[in-house]
Amino acid sequence: MFSINSIYKTLIAVSFILFSQFSSAANIDMNANANDVALHGYDTVAYFTMSKPVKGSSMYSATYKNAIYHFSSEEHRDLFKGNPTKYAPQFGGYCAMGAALEKKLDVDPNAWEIVKGKLYLNLNLAVKKKWSEDIPGNIKTANQNWPTIKTVPAEEL
Repeated sequence: MFSINSIYKTLIAVSFILFSQFSSAANIDMNANANDVALHGYDTVAYFTMSKPVKGSSMYSATYKNAIYHFSSEEHRDLFKGNPTKYAPQFGGYCAMGAALEKKLDVDPNAWEIVKGKLYLNLNLAVKKKWSEDIPGNIKTANQNWPTIKTVPAEEL
């Protein structure tokens, strides 16, 4: 026979496993490290306000779509909190060219561009150069691919 205690322990274990699967699935569309930090800790608002990549600090942070963003100032953090969709990188912070190629690739915070008020990042400067050859076409293709690939783990693409 099963004891109430063993049933209780089994339910807790199953609940923990299910919660773990759902919580990692919820973050699958965001490019973040093992500590859930997005954009390698760079300040996403700085791309817009300072026109350059600036390393953020954990002292100024905000969470968006289960990822933690670091900022270089309280002002930048507050701007982000006021309108995260304006400042968050496209394609969950994955490489824009990668998304156009149906891949989820990490990014180099120095390989970036703002197009029509949106931040796009790329794997590295060489990939950014290739992406820049047809920005409108690559954005269109990436936007078409993203709904399909965003919920697929990067290693499966």
